[in-house]
Amino acid sequence: MSDFLPTGIQLTYLVAASLFILGLKKLGSPATARQGNLWASVGMLLAVVATLLDRQVLNYEMILIGLAIGSIIGAIAAQRVQMTEMPQMVGLLNGLGGAASALVAVAEFWRLRGTVQTIPLDANVSMLLDVFIGGVTFTGSLVAFAKLQGIISGSPITFPLQQPINALLLVGYVVGSAYLLVTPENLPVFLGVVAVSLLLGVLFVIPIGGGDMPVVISLLNSLSGIAASAAGFVVMNNMLIIAGALVGASGLILTQIMCKAMNRSLVSVLFGAFGKAGAAGGSAAAAQGDQAVRSIDAEEGAMMLGYARSVVIVPGYGMAVAQAQHSVRELADQLERLGVDVKYAIHPVAGRMPGHMNVLLAEANVPYEQLSDMDDINPQFEQTDVALVIGANDVVNPSARHNSSSPIYGMPILEVDKAKHTIVIKRGMSAGFAGVDNELFYKDKTMMLFGSAKDMVAKLVSEVKQL
Repeated sequence: MSDFLPTGIQLTYLVAASLFILGLKKLGSPATARQGNLWASVGMLLAVVATLLDRQVLNYEMILIGLAIGSIIGAIAAQRVQMTEMPQMVGLLNGLGGAASALVAVAEFWRLRGTVQTIPLDANVSMLLDVFIGGVTFTGSLVAFAKLQGIISGSPITFPLQQPINALLLVGYVVGSAYLLVTPENLPVFLGVVAVSLLLGVLFVIPIGGGDMPVVISLLNSLSGIAASAAGFVVMNNMLIIAGALVGASGLILTQIMCKAMNRSLVSVLFGAFGKAGAAGGSAAAAQGDQAVRSIDAEEGAMMLGYARSVVIVPGYGMAVAQAQHSVRELADQLERLGVDVKYAIHPVAGRMPGHMNVLLAEANVPYEQLSDMDDINPQFEQTDVALVIGANDVVNPSARHNSSSPIYGMPILEVDKAKHTIVIKRGMSAGFAGVDNELFYKDKTMMLFGSAKDMVAKLVSEVKQL
């Protein structure tokens, strides 16, 4: 029996890892995402149970108490958090994952320091990497959470000599780590590198604007996985190494997809202070601010939508803030009742996290087959009678195609301006997160429906019902 237990644990880890991989595969499609999430959850349950049966676990009481407290907090948070606040929750969970991994390294350093004369080199390297990645992930995610929650400004926060200071801190961490490789038992130096990693996380995220939050969240998610994998090397746990590697790899792939959707490199996202309007962008906004826009009311909008053959709905963050997704689904149902072909155009970076619009529309039970990504829907706009833009801004701004002075120049957009008519639901004429005015609003074929997304869509539903 004593020989079977370690083998059984490793076999359970293998089954859990397989479930993780299958779950990730199914998460690639909205139609199978829920099943993939369930499979991955079962895999994690198996991994936790197998770890608790490991003979190296000495204090089951404290672990069970921690599991109970964490489960209660997690269940309450999951029930109470609004769908519009999901990006903040994801950012916070990323940070907690990084913090947990860093604490594993700190605890292991403390344990080895008191039980062995010299900390092994491989363990020392693993702990230093874990502390660095976990610390940066923790404080960086907290800053991202604060930006999304509005606790601090979502605009880039910069100061003189910011990059040189970051470079000096990074050099300090490397020097401190090198010293610890020679003198691994030095507690003040170890605490110093921990503090530097936490500070670097703050300085890493504050210069990044709110428009880049989808990229930041996916990158921090990847870092939390890499930190977990490093923690696995610290405690020599195969399951933790595999799970962390899967999260890290998938997060990096998603980050690359987000950057491609914005036509920007990761370096420019992290160090370009995107979202801080420059002089050129401000001038463009001022120039277009004097132009007239065409405004309509809900009755006129309903007439255009109800008598159209095809309508493409473009959801954005304004829809999320107003929690209008259920009203949008009701509007689509009413239009389909009149024989209108309705589709949804989803931009990869619409919202505040990857897949934000998909999550909101799934909550409203929008059929998956009606969701179209940018590459599929763009060729169809020229044959679309009405494009209905609900709270989206930068992702439909035509200046991204031709205005080389615009901060969003080169970013692939949803080409709603090519539709026969465009209705934009928006509270006012304010700029998006890129800080530039949207020339779509001034097009001859564009009509503005001013007001809260939820209120305006509800009025459209009421008017369409009378057609």
